[in-house]
Amino acid sequence: MPRSVVILGRPNVGKSTLFNRLAQRKIAIVDDTPGVTRDRKEVLAQIGGHEVLLVDTAGLEEAPPDTVAGRMRASSEAALRAADLVIFVVDVRAGLTPADRAFATWLRRANLPVLLVANKAEGRGGAAAAMETYELGLGDPIAISAEHNEGVGVLHEAVAEALGEAPEDDGEPVEDDPERPLRLAIVGRPNAGKSTLLNALLGEERMITGPEPGLTRDSIAVEWRDATGGRVRLVDTAGMRKKARIEERLEQMSVAATLGALKEAEVVILVVDALLGMDEQDLRIARLAEREGRAVVIAFNKWDAVEDRAAARQKLDDVLTASLAQLRGVPVVTLSAQTGRGLDRLMPAVRATYALWNKRISTGELNRWFEAALTRHPPPAVDGRRVKLRYATMPKARPPTIAVFGTRAEELPEEYRRYLVNAFREAFAMPGVPIRMQMRGTRNPYAEAP
Repeated sequence: MPRSVVILGRPNVGKSTLFNRLAQRKIAIVDDTPGVTRDRKEVLAQIGGHEVLLVDTAGLEEAPPDTVAGRMRASSEAALRAADLVIFVVDVRAGLTPADRAFATWLRRANLPVLLVANKAEGRGGAAAAMETYELGLGDPIAISAEHNEGVGVLHEAVAEALGEAPEDDGEPVEDDPERPLRLAIVGRPNAGKSTLLNALLGEERMITGPEPGLTRDSIAVEWRDATGGRVRLVDTAGMRKKARIEERLEQMSVAATLGALKEAEVVILVVDALLGMDEQDLRIARLAEREGRAVVIAFNKWDAVEDRAAARQKLDDVLTASLAQLRGVPVVTLSAQTGRGLDRLMPAVRATYALWNKRISTGELNRWFEAALTRHPPPAVDGRRVKLRYATMPKARPPTIAVFGTRAEELPEEYRRYLVNAFREAFAMPGVPIRMQMRGTRNPYAEAP
């Protein structure tokens, strides 16, 4: 397994900027607002000739455990326990603070190899300011400017020296594993319980959670194995709010991260607060997932706190039937992420939906269904002219896509296209899976001749 290199420091010293620089791509959200990073973020990166698991953490702050800052610190401490090397970042432009000194003492007691990085050391006074960090007792500072890419090459060399020789292959297939992970996104409104669900699936406090809405601002990627032993790449996203509420630049970036997660995913878990029910914003998210061609499973969370369960479930079914026809039959798993009740049914539902999303139908079987569907309900005439549909093929899955060929097929009304989609879904048992129907007509080349 690649060794873990963890970036630590108090808020707003440039940790995420350095993380993006070392990862060689923009992964973490970067903003001048302190505390943007609240959960640790991981990526495989090449640093100093070593493949490492690079970890960006929340800012270290002295705070009670039951506060957001306290939970952020607990997450950073968990990352530290798994670290092979720590990069401790200070902001020399701001000067050393009591927090910097306190955390330096804490790191010395942790008995881990530490590289002291004096960030924002660009310009004439940068190197001189970096010298002040000797008093932290963490060895020679490495003066850099993560934003301007100054001194980062020296940091690469220091990481290589600190890690020493790369570990020998232990025979376990890590990078050459032929089993590709299922890409799974967790989406939903703020405070629906997405991060609590992720923690429950992983069996650890991987994400910072609490009653405060909007705790997760970035999209956090985690790989794990579910009960079937299959690999899953799980992405927990910042909650999406109504457009009128997206006022701050930071929240706009969070929404962009959520949309990006939808594009990267294969299956989407839409977390719905069972106490509030499914509203227009939940439907909007589901429609976005369908538009991107992703399979959907609904996690009806906080089910243990619902008093009238029959009424809550009936209301959900009514909303889905009336407003989400394009994902007819979408699987719904009632659960409590907090207590773990019902959680054992979630990943089997995800795996089953994923299998349907990948399912291919043979041309012969497809056309037997197609002929029966046309016999049961022939296509209507368009502008008094007959539409003759000839045959259908399935050019691709992921999501299932049907191409229908025939004279003036492209002129078929939307109602008939929906009929074919629903008939296909029912015949081949594909609930909750987007289905694409492409109409390919044949035109008379002389029809428009003068």
